[in-house]
Amino acid sequence: MIKIAIFGGSFDPPHKGHQMIADLALKMLDIDKLIILPAFLNPFKKSMLASPQQRLSWCHKIFDNVADIEICDYEIRQHRPVYTSESLRYLQQNYCVAYLIIGSDNLSTITKWHEFEWLNREITWVVVDRGEDPLPTDMLREWIPLEIDLPVSSTQIRAGGSLEMIDPRIRAEVKELLQHKIRNNMTIDERIERIIIILDDKKAEEIEVFNLEGANYIAKRVVIANSLGGKHTRALFDHLKTTLKPLGEEFLCADESDQWVVADLGDILIHIMTPEYRQKYSLESFLSELNTTKA
Repeated sequence: MIKIAIFGGSFDPPHKGHQMIADLALKMLDIDKLIILPAFLNPFKKSMLASPQQRLSWCHKIFDNVADIEICDYEIRQHRPVYTSESLRYLQQNYCVAYLIIGSDNLSTITKWHEFEWLNREITWVVVDRGEDPLPTDMLREWIPLEIDLPVSSTQIRAGGSLEMIDPRIRAEVKELLQHKIRNNMTIDERIERIIIILDDKKAEEIEVFNLEGANYIAKRVVIANSLGGKHTRALFDHLKTTLKPLGEEFLCADESDQWVVADLGDILIHIMTPEYRQKYSLESFLSELNTTKA
């Protein structure tokens, strides 16, 4: 039988990190073929950016012309969340399934996977390691690391950042979908999450969010973040503008210096400042008092 590895996931959207993982898997693993298995809906997620058919199409555009890679639409065809154990049994009918590729972020919940003990007996885990922390793999019967050095995730891309990490063949489609979601149905908390991801990605520190719904204040949310120093303050603000404006956010006004930036997005205020200025003005205390007086 053909010996394979399974590389499953949301691919929402697929990016150059996924392409690197696929390339390394083909070079490193003793397999005849790599199966890319897009999920209809991850059992641990409630929603996706793109539809199942859109994500399947993206995978085809990126991987169809790569030797020894095959796209499997089994989970998409079920029109429901599918457990990994179910997909493994399906593929075992025609293949010798030797490996299952997972991200290291799955390790914290992997024992909660459906039929984890059976999975653990059937395959060797291939754990994608970004080299950040020691991998907690004691629960895995047999595993090997697959090391990549590409700081990108689908979460960052869905937040509007790192679009350069998208293959040019699908980049315009991903960007258009992001813009559509922002214009039409992105909640304020989803927008806040995106802002946090962008700031964190560019090394902002001590990020805090204040929910001022119902308080007598000019904004519904306030984000406060520390810069690393003078030039970093402006750099963080510039990155926010260049990332968010093309995705539909409107910057109504902004005051900026090397020590302090405040940006007004209408219902969201963003304060970026050096640690010294943050301590001096103690904005958190003021906002906390507003929260205690909410109706």
